[in-house]
This record gives sequence, structure tokens and C-alpha cells, in this order.
Amino acid sequence: MPSPQVRSLAKAVDDQLSDELVHRAQAEGLQLTGEGGLLQQLTKRLLESALEGEITDHLGYDKHDPVGKNGGNSRNGKRSKTVLTDVGPVEISVPRDREGSFEPQIVKKRQRRLTGVDEMVLSLSARGLTHGEISAHLAEVYGAEVSKTTISTITDKVLESMHEWQSRPLDSVYPVLFIDCVHVKLRDGKVANRPIYVVLAVTVEGTREILGLWAGGEGAKYWLQVLTEIKNRGTEDVCMVVSDGLKGLPDAIETVWPQAITQTCVVHLIRASFRYAARQDWDKIARVLKPVYTAATQDIAEEKFLEFCESWGTKYPAIVKLWENAWAEFVPFLQFDREIRRVVCTINAIESVNARIRKAVRARGHFPTEGAALKRVYMALMSLDPTGKGRRRWTMRWKAPLNAFQIAFDGRLPPPTSDNSTTRISR
Repeated sequence: MPSPQVRSLAKAVDDQLSDELVHRAQAEGLQLTGEGGLLQQLTKRLLESALEGEITDHLGYDKHDPVGKNGGNSRNGKRSKTVLTDVGPVEISVPRDREGSFEPQIVKKRQRRLTGVDEMVLSLSARGLTHGEISAHLAEVYGAEVSKTTISTITDKVLESMHEWQSRPLDSVYPVLFIDCVHVKLRDGKVANRPIYVVLAVTVEGTREILGLWAGGEGAKYWLQVLTEIKNRGTEDVCMVVSDGLKGLPDAIETVWPQAITQTCVVHLIRASFRYAARQDWDKIARVLKPVYTAATQDIAEEKFLEFCESWGTKYPAIVKLWENAWAEFVPFLQFDREIRRVVCTINAIESVNARIRKAVRARGHFPTEGAALKRVYMALMSLDPTGKGRRRWTMRWKAPLNAFQIAFDGRLPPPTSDNSTTRISR
């Protein structure tokens, strides 16, 4: 490792060189950015210098070195090539050899874009820009002509990583799974809404891990297939599964994880109640329903629900029916203390994820195929919480619920493997 004196000298030289380049550019009226600017010229020189170094290593002698005379393979001129870089299109000269055996690595044969450009395209796509909008953005900002076909080719690269992510091994036990969906518009003859389901787990360490994405389908047979896939990837047990009344899901849970408790999302239940009520009655209904879902026991909850029925059942019978149909999946969390209730009574943990997905999906409008929609949702997931601050806040609030889960589900949860937890999307 270089000594502090060497590092200090290198930094001073770098600073001096940078200042000199900027001053020269200003003196010659040269722009720092844009077409023909200083950054493009520097990029050109750096790439060409790197390519010269590569062919020197390949041939075993420097340019114009007499050692290479009549030594077999030798340099054979150069060919011009334009590559798209972070600072725009740059025309470079690529050296060749007589045998044609030189395989450059810094800019490979037939490569027209440096990796930073691909990452830029994927980032813009994850934020919901269409291929046409990305193409227009690159042309406007970097002066680069990138076709929609090329952009589609770049984004298709994520398919392999998406398949690996969707089939990766999972933890053997999760305290809680949340299942929810976002709706996307597919253009299949006519535009129609299709659900994409997101399964998010809370790990023993208190991290939030998205287990996968599943498109379309409903009913017990469909959910049996999804949950069996999760089990086959290593998840042998789940303590609780929280969802929003998905048809057939409770039966599938009972088949795959017989000990798991199925819990409906209380917040979604309340929101659904408001759909049947006039706006001026929302606050009143909320006040009467609160004692139901905050009751200390199931018996008290039933008493409070009967009071609600007496007050509002005549005016809004559909709300009463809604709660009666969901009652079996609503009451399980009442047997636990408030720490567990706080975690499982709502799917807010997954709602924040879905909000980011919906933003990307709405920006796109509609998709030609189910695969295109899944690809866009996957890219949106991979761009979530890049700093990790949100996930660290979640783990900081996990200790009290973890203790409650360990007691309530005695013997089913392994101890946390590390106290320095990090979130897993997982990539």
C-alpha cells in the first residue's frame, strides 16, 4: 500500500493536472461537457491509451520497438469506431494486429456502449420512462442516437438476473409473509387490468425481503402453486401470512404450512368499509369500528362489532356483510400482544413497496405482454431504497416484536444470526 506521503503527492499531481486541463479548455474556448467538449476528448484519449496498452501486452512489445520486427504477429493499423459513453458518443481508434487474434477488453469487439450507459438506461427504465422517452433523453442530454430497439435489448439483459432472483434459495422460517398485488394494464387485443402479486417477508433478523413476483391467477389452485414454489426454495415454515382477502389463499396456506396463521389486513378491511359509506359518515364509522380491531380479546371484539351492527347495520348492511365474511381471518391477531399486532394488522410494509411499483407502472401506461410488465416491476424493485435508510429504520423497530414472536411461537423461530442486519430485496 502506498505511504501517506506518496498518496499526498499523487493527489497534488492529480489536482494540478485537473486545474491545468480546465484552464486550457477555458483559454481555448472549449466546453467541459457536450459534443467535442473536454470530457469527451479525455474519454477518447483514455480509451485509446488503454487499448494501446492492451495490444502491447498481447504482442509482447511496445509500438515502434525493434524487438517486434520480423517477430511474427505485429500491429496492422487501426479502425475507427464510435462508442456511447456517459459523456456522449466518442469516436475512438482501435488498434488491429495482422493475425486478427487481438481481443480488446476495455472496448470489446462489436461493443457499442460502455457499461455506464447500460446502467443509465436501466435506471431510467426502472423509474417508468418508456423506450421512446429514454431515447429522446439520451439524444437531448448526450447527443447520442440510441434506438428504441437498442434500449429494449439493454433492458432485456435483466431477464436472466430476474430468473435467478426468482429462483434463489430462501430462509427456512419467516415470522411473517405479506401478500399484496399491483394492477398493470396489458394490451392483449384490448387493454385489460392484470394483477402482479408481490410476496414480502419479514425475516428473523427484522429485515424485509421480497421473495418474488407472480403474474395473474387466483383461486386455491393458483395459490397452492405459488406457495409450493416458495416452499421448494427452502421455506419450511411461516408463522403468519397477512393478505387482503385473496380468494383461495387460506386453503392453500393450510395445505403448504399447516401451522401458519392466516390474517387479513385490517387497514384494507377498514378502507373497504368506507367504499359502502357516504363520505360524511366516514369519521363516525371509523370511531365505532376502532374498538373492534383494538379489542383486548376476541369476545370483546364481537361485543363491539354487535354495537356497530346496531348503529349502522340498517343503513350500511354491506359493511356488516363485509366484516362477517372476513371475520375468521380478522380475529387471529387479537390473541397476540400489541407488538405482534403492530407488525401483522396492516400490510403497510408492502404498501410502500407497491407505491414505488405503481409509480413506474403508471408512467409506462400499458404493456404489450405480461413478461414486459414483470420486467418493469422487477427493475423498479431493484431500485428501491438505494441508501438503505428506510430498511435500517425497520430493523431498529424489530427487537420488541421479535421477543413477542419468540414467545408466541415457541420453538419455531431460530435465533437471529447477526445483530448487524441489512435488508435484502434480494438482488
